Amino acid sequence: MTNGDPAASTPDTLNEIGVLRRREIEARIVAPLIERFAAEFGRQRVLELARDVVVDVARTQGRGLAELVGGNDLRTFAGTMSAWTQDDALVIEVLTHTDSDYAFNVTRCRYAEMYRALGIAELGALLSCNRDGTMIEGFNEHIEFTRTQTIMGGASHCDFHYRLEPQETPVELS
Repeated sequence: MTNGDPAASTPDTLNEIGVLRRREIEARIVAPLIERFAAEFGRQRVLELARDVVVDVARTQGRGLAELVGGNDLRTFAGTMSAWTQDDALVIEVLTHTDSDYAFNVTRCRYAEMYRALGIAELGALLSCNRDGTMIEGFNEHIEFTRTQTIMGGASHCDFHYRLEPQETPVELS
C-alpha cells in the first residue's frame, strides 16, 4: 500500500519479534479501532474496508518477503515458515513438499487461540487468515493457494495447499 503510506517504502522488520506476537500487538490496536468505526459508520462497511486494507498490506508484505529472502519459488517460500511457526504459533504436518507442490495441515493454531482469548474471535479471520491468499500473490503471482477450512472457522485443522503453476517457456524464433 504505497498510497501516501510512508511505512510502505520502509523495510518491514517486525517479523523479528515473531508473527504471533506481532498479530497480538496489531489486534490490540486494530480491534478497538474497528469496533469504534463500526459503531460510527456501520459494521459491514467498516469490515469491508478493513478487509481491503489487510489484503493490500499482505500483498505488499509478500513482495517484500520475496525481496528479503532473495527469491520467490515455492521451496524458498516453504523455507520462510519459521516466521509463522516461531514461539510454537503453529503446529504443522507437512503432506507434500516439492518444487511445485507444498501442502500441510495446521493441527494447532495459537493465532486462533490468541484471538479467542482477546475476545475477538470474529475478527481473527479478517486480521490473520485473510492474509494468506493475498500474501502469496505478492510473493509469486504464479503460486496458487487453496484452503478449504480453518481452525479459526471451527474446523479441526487448517488445510494449506500451495501449487506452483507450470510456466510456459517462450518459443525461440530462428
